Amino acid sequence: MLSLSRRIVADVRFERFIIALIVFNGVLVGLETSASFVARYGAAIELLHHVILAAFVLEVVFKLAAVAPQFGRYFRDSWNLFDFTIVALSLLPFSGELAMVARLVRLLRVMRLVSALPKLRLVVATLVNALPGMGHVLMLVALLFYIYGVAGFHLFHEHDPERWGTLGVALLTLFQIATLEGWAEVMQTAMEALPWAWTYFVSFVVIGTFVMLNMFIAVVINSLEESKATELVIARDPPTGQEILEELRGAREALAKLEARIEAARPQ
Repeated sequence: MLSLSRRIVADVRFERFIIALIVFNGVLVGLETSASFVARYGAAIELLHHVILAAFVLEVVFKLAAVAPQFGRYFRDSWNLFDFTIVALSLLPFSGELAMVARLVRLLRVMRLVSALPKLRLVVATLVNALPGMGHVLMLVALLFYIYGVAGFHLFHEHDPERWGTLGVALLTLFQIATLEGWAEVMQTAMEALPWAWTYFVSFVVIGTFVMLNMFIAVVINSLEESKATELVIARDPPTGQEILEELRGAREALAKLEARIEAARPQ
């Protein structure tokens, strides 16, 4: 059973089958947003959801059996833990007022596509690893917004109280400017009172948008390199003694079958 489970889990066709099921689950979740489609095929959709869930449960069982009795190896992998949590939530008996939660859990199963595709796993790992570095960048951005927000209040609150009347409103206006949405109109209104106000807005756009954006990109790129290095280390992880014994046992069985075929093919 252990050898069979390992062969199934390692088979690329099994991996592609699970990916296809995740995509199909996503399609079903999307079709459930159509009231007419649900009214016509609601029972079939429910049946398909149960079949998909059963397949996901079997996947977890096979993966656990493949590492038996060292089940800790399965749960040490964060992606396996992610998949197991989603499948476990799907098995909870949500009904009545909690039926909506069951639908949301089905939608959550679509997120398993991230764990099923190595490239997506690398992207998510990169974003997670970048969070500590982004924290310092966000502190710098917050400081920049605060300084420009206080300055904007003192400069423009009398002429344009709707956008600069309080510090909170001024910060919201700066957020709008940072998105580059309608900032020229805000600048033109401010320049009616202070003709040199363009320096305030241009400097904020350059520093707050372009410079800060490049800093975020730099942090993500650095995190991407670290994630790739981690993936290489994991890929080079040496096999355990139990895995080597299983491989040797499988090789002996294959060799014995080959010898039997050769013996049977010899002329009597």
